[in-house]
Amino acid sequence: MKWTDIHDIAIELSDRHPEVDPLKINFVDLRSWVLALPKFNDEPQRCGEKILEAIQAAWIEETA
Repeated sequence: MKWTDIHDIAIELSDRHPEVDPLKINFVDLRSWVLALPKFNDEPQRCGEKILEAIQAAWIEETA
């Protein structure tokens, strides 16, 4: 997965962290969790706030 695979990342995060409310996660933790996903393979510095916001929004939608 790459940073642009927003929906795939959101699904993985939802599966791995079902107890977490995505509205309450900070971007530092979110970034760390994405980097720790086994299928994730992209450069850490390619991530910005807009990508993290999109991942968070997709995760919120996934849990709705």
